[in-house]
Amino acid sequence: MSKVLIAARVLLLVYIGYLVLFLMTDYGTPQGRVSMPFVLIVTDWINLFIHEGGHGVFQIFGQFINALGGSLMQVILPGAAVVVFLRSGIGTLPFTLFWLGQNIVNVSVYIMDAPYRRLPLISEYAAHDWGYITDTLGVTHLAEDFGLGVKVLGILICLGAIGTGVYIVVQKIREELTDSHAVSGLRRYEPPASDHSGGPLPPGG
Repeated sequence: MSKVLIAARVLLLVYIGYLVLFLMTDYGTPQGRVSMPFVLIVTDWINLFIHEGGHGVFQIFGQFINALGGSLMQVILPGAAVVVFLRSGIGTLPFTLFWLGQNIVNVSVYIMDAPYRRLPLISEYAAHDWGYITDTLGVTHLAEDFGLGVKVLGILICLGAIGTGVYIVVQKIREELTDSHAVSGLRRYEPPASDHSGGPLPPGG
């Protein structure tokens, strides 16, 4: 990998680190919704389509699974992307793991909103999935604690994405240094002097 590509990977990791910091702090707040980085805005719209598609897939299993299906699909699809793209090497892991972790953090915000139901939904007639789920299970009072645990899981996966990216960059830097040293060694190499007569030199000769 060239030095330019290594530098690009480092910059991407720094930016992912900034996004993870945002997910840890401002993502679930009203102010964070206003000042959200563009990448997360785009990702959230993609995640919304995946969420709604999950309802369509799981609606045949009844109302409860249908309500749960949107969030399930937000985990299933990115998780499948991690596995599928991993077959071509670990180079994709920083991005697929971040997407998975970000989806889980997104779901955690929905869970923690269950007791309050303040989040804007796609329609005024839409039901609050996690409000219904926690009400049905009788655990609405535990929704914030459960949501916090889900958020921690999502953040840990995002940090795993960064850690994987750092490992890849370090390996590429080592390869680059090894290749550079090998080329330098070849350039400095000089063939040893030899006696063209084919025999040993006589003593004192």
